[in-house]
Amino acid sequence: MIENLVKNLESQIKLKDFKLNSLLEITTAINSNENVDKIIELYSFIVREQLGYDRFVLFNRQKEWNCLLKIGYKGKVNHIDVESELARFEEITMIESSHSKFLSNFDVVVPVHHKGQTLAYLLVEGVEYDGKHLSTDLTYMSFVQTLTNIIVVAIENKRMARLKVKQERYKKELELAKTMQQLLFPEELPSNKRMDISAKYKPRHEVGGDYYDFIPIGEDEYIICIADVSGKGVSAAMLMANFQATLRTLFEYQKFDLKTLIIELNKKVMNSAKGEKFITFFLAHYNATSRKLQYVNAGHNHPFITNGKEVEDLDQGCIGLGMLDELPFINVGKKKLRSNTTIVLYTDGVVELENEAEEFFGTERLVNLVHSYYPLKMEDMNSLIFSKLDEWKGPLPLVDDTAIFSCRFF
Repeated sequence: MIENLVKNLESQIKLKDFKLNSLLEITTAINSNENVDKIIELYSFIVREQLGYDRFVLFNRQKEWNCLLKIGYKGKVNHIDVESELARFEEITMIESSHSKFLSNFDVVVPVHHKGQTLAYLLVEGVEYDGKHLSTDLTYMSFVQTLTNIIVVAIENKRMARLKVKQERYKKELELAKTMQQLLFPEELPSNKRMDISAKYKPRHEVGGDYYDFIPIGEDEYIICIADVSGKGVSAAMLMANFQATLRTLFEYQKFDLKTLIIELNKKVMNSAKGEKFITFFLAHYNATSRKLQYVNAGHNHPFITNGKEVEDLDQGCIGLGMLDELPFINVGKKKLRSNTTIVLYTDGVVELENEAEEFFGTERLVNLVHSYYPLKMEDMNSLIFSKLDEWKGPLPLVDDTAIFSCRFF
């Protein structure tokens, strides 16, 4: 009797030492920041080599359920609907019989919970049960459950850490794009005896894909432009920032005619976007002495000229930039502006803004508002138009960047 007691104590001590050593190995690997593959390899060694279970499958839930480990089981597991097959098992359970062909290959289901959620299911074959008495192997299952809990939580923590790093990187990219945009927008727009120019811009997100600019290229000559990039997010904003910088650089170091300039800009957009995005663009050159306006509309919403009564669209140009390697045609429009003429440039976020009845704001409403507020300064007119846009959309969020660039030439 004493001999049996001693053997039992020795067995308990051996089991305790094994558990402590196994936990130490796993926690050391985790604390040493070993990669996921190394942690899984160590876990597999403990279950297979030290505990002697040579058939087991471990399902782990991250965004979706996936098979993290498959040892000794030759069947396919990718098609297994983990929720329907295993969700009913809330504690360690012997599989006495099952209608599931998959479950019938195993003896025990070991669920792993963390913070009220099920993170994993371990299925093990090799635990004996005669219908009345459990094999002593089942005494290891609680320990295996603990061990599994440790590794799946560690893997989840690593996933969350990677996600946090990715989010931080995205945040920095966002800040960089926002800074670049702010630097490249004109700091001041002129309001004097010759002209009154004002712009208002509301991006949908922190950074946007709309752009406007006013570039003096001499005492009497000016460039006005507006653009909109397809797509959203940081990549679209970075493409537009690059486009802004390119345009300013071209005007700073060389003086192009509009047709040549559009060809060069198309090449730049194609090289930067690789055909994945394009830019609609309106560019105009105005001579304040001769009052002549030349322009190219590259697939952009038609800006319009008005004297408060009559309206004329600026629709001559070409397709959007970055759509094709070579532009099939470029038409340069020409106008001579009368005194007190206004040009209104805008992006599609203005006219395609929807209300709760899913109606577009439309160009006609924009033109009517410009005529209604025509005697006002451009800044005041733009502010009132934006207030009408806010009324139009009501509680709905902006679905696109919104920009209006108004230019009155006296």
